[in-house]
Order: sequence, then C-alpha cells, then structure tokens
Amino acid sequence: MSLQKFKGVFPPVPTIVDSHGNLDRVGMGKLIDKVIQDGAHGMLILGSGGEFSHLSHEIRLDVAEFAVKHVAGRVPVLLGIAAPGTAETIAYGKHAEQIGADGVLVVNPYYALLNSEYIYNHYKTIGEQLNLPVFLYNFPALTGQDIGLDIITRLAKDVPNIVGIKDTIDNISHTREVINRVHAFRPDFIIFSGYDEYMLDTLILGGHGGIPATFNIAPHITGGIYKAFVNKDYETLFNLQRELAKLSPLYALESPFFGVIKEGIKAAGLDISTEVVAPAMKLSQDKKEEVIKILKAAGIK
Repeated sequence: MSLQKFKGVFPPVPTIVDSHGNLDRVGMGKLIDKVIQDGAHGMLILGSGGEFSHLSHEIRLDVAEFAVKHVAGRVPVLLGIAAPGTAETIAYGKHAEQIGADGVLVVNPYYALLNSEYIYNHYKTIGEQLNLPVFLYNFPALTGQDIGLDIITRLAKDVPNIVGIKDTIDNISHTREVINRVHAFRPDFIIFSGYDEYMLDTLILGGHGGIPATFNIAPHITGGIYKAFVNKDYETLFNLQRELAKLSPLYALESPFFGVIKEGIKAAGLDISTEVVAPAMKLSQDKKEEVIKILKAAGIK
C-alpha cells in the first residue's frame, strides 16, 4: 500500500449547516472547492472541527456521502468515524468504504476511561475489520486520555492496516517520541500534527504533514509552511511560522472553536453560513470582532 497520497496538508473542513442544523450543501460545496483550489493535498471530513460529536447519525452519513461525492477524487478524503463503542465505529468505517473514502481517522473512545488493553483491542479490531487505511487520532485534551506511546507502538507493529496517526497533543516531545519509536521499524507510518503550530516541528522531526484548521482561513500560511519546507526555502518558512503564531490565538477565543473557524472563513472572504450545531452557539458580536482583529494582525483582511 502506497502512503504517498497521505503526505502534506489535510485541513479539517468544517461542516456547514443551516439554522436547523442540517447540512448546507451549497455552502459545504463552496468550502470544499475552495480548499482544493487553495492547494490542499487532501482533507479531513467529520473531524473535531467538523462537529462530528454534535451531529446526529443521519447527518453524519449525509455529510460523509456529500463530501466524498463532491470531492470526486480530486484529492484524498479522510473521514472521521469515531464513536464511543467499537461496533458503531466499525459501522461508520464500513459506510466510509462503501462511499469511496480514501482513509478513516479514529479518535479513541471517550467518556469511559479505558485501560490500555481495551484501547489496544478497540483499534486492533477496527484495523482488522476495515479494508480502508486507518489513522489513529490522539486528542487527550478532549477524550480524557492519551492513547499511550506503548499502545501506539504495539498497534503500528501488529496491525498493518493502521497506517498513521494524527497527534493532537500540546507537547511536541510526545510526537517526537512517536516518530522515534515507530519509524525505527515502520518508516512509512504517517505522522500528522494536530496542532497547527507544531506542523513545522513535526516535519523537522521526520513527520509527514499536518491537519491545520487555519488552512480554511489562511491557506497561504499553513500551506505555505509545508511548501517552503519541501523546497528548503527557510526564510519564507520562518516568516510564515511567525505569521501562524499571530493566527493561533483563534483557538483560545471560544470553546469549542467551531464557530470561530467558520467566522474566520467568512471574514477572510468566503460567504458561508456560520451556524453551529447545539449545544455550541454562534459567536457573540464581541468575539466576531476579536476574530477580525486576530486576522488583521496576521495580515489577513
């Protein structure tokens, strides 16, 4: 299995919804087209920023089907398929296979804290049941627990169909250790940074790219960082990393950040609905103004 197509920048595309929480096909299509036109190497649908955790089962299937069909093979599509139970996760994975996704991303089960053997068996079962490439998704700040370096290493050794990881952890030494351990025996195992500002560090350490939400707002920054790294254009690289540092405060503006990214996309020039799915709420006017202020500080608008 060639994993070359999974290298680069795979932005997590927000799910565009109307005021009733249903998929806004026109807005979603416009955003997908823009992400592709802006040079993304692929995209993630129904990741954390895609509000998967707040969507109904029916809407999750609708979003997945629409996105894969609309992309139409122009770039690889990763689908988030996470659920708290193994059987439900596999069911979403089988659906992803049927509709033609290129791979799936699986955050570890949330709510019940699991011992390490349970986490291992969850992922092993998924990897063995699905024919699509499976990516681990480590996001302890939201799931409540780290998958764990030992479990990541065991899964990379034992399950060939688990091909990579999105490591969303606010500690680059964790990603470094994943790379050191796993690349020792499986150098093609894909390592994506989850936090935008760690993509450069991840690339330097031997990783393969990132899944930065800010690409939806400022593709020239995170897309440009990857391009400059590949081209060894270090002056451009360092300047763009400094611009990204000015943009990163967006993530601290509201919790969850779903509405922030949508308002940022709209402020940067794409006319989309900025509705979010309950229990999240639209940004206040004050926070919309903060978004614009942060964008201006980073040279956008």
